[in-house]
Amino acid sequence: MEQKFDVTGMTCAACSARIGKALGKLDGVYSCDVNLLTNSMRVNFDPSVTDINKIIAAVEAEGYGASVAQGERAAVSDESRPLRTRFLISLIFLVPLMYLSMGHMLGLHPPLFLRGTRNAVIQLVLCLPVIYVNRKYFIVGFRTLFKGAPNMDSLIAVGSGAAVVYGIISIARSTG
Repeated sequence: MEQKFDVTGMTCAACSARIGKALGKLDGVYSCDVNLLTNSMRVNFDPSVTDINKIIAAVEAEGYGASVAQGERAAVSDESRPLRTRFLISLIFLVPLMYLSMGHMLGLHPPLFLRGTRNAVIQLVLCLPVIYVNRKYFIVGFRTLFKGAPNMDSLIAVGSGAAVVYGIISIARSTG
């Protein structure tokens, strides 16, 4: 029997490969084709050995979402709304952050009262909402890293996390 599924939470080729590998280990699954671009997968399986619930459970055990496809889906528009909202919120905080942190490179110097340690603290405060609205990268990234299957989210989480921790340590050293 062949069944099509909708998959959520995939961000890179490593995600789709991980799902395919997990389903390949299930008894009764003959083949699995995971498509990152359409967020879907086709699974050819023996219904007397495994069932749809076991397939969905295997995908969810890897940290992704799955459901039986309901014909043509509007997943792109469903998934783009929260992405657009996160982008706009991030942009609202990143524009002043870029002004404070790199404006001097363009000859746009911040006012005198926004220099020194005060500037660094304000930059940290401007970073926190951006980190919060994009926390999905940290949650998924560290989860897949600790499971031994890092993906692009792991790269973002480790790199951004290291930068934030270094910045906090630098601010603490300059004020202490």
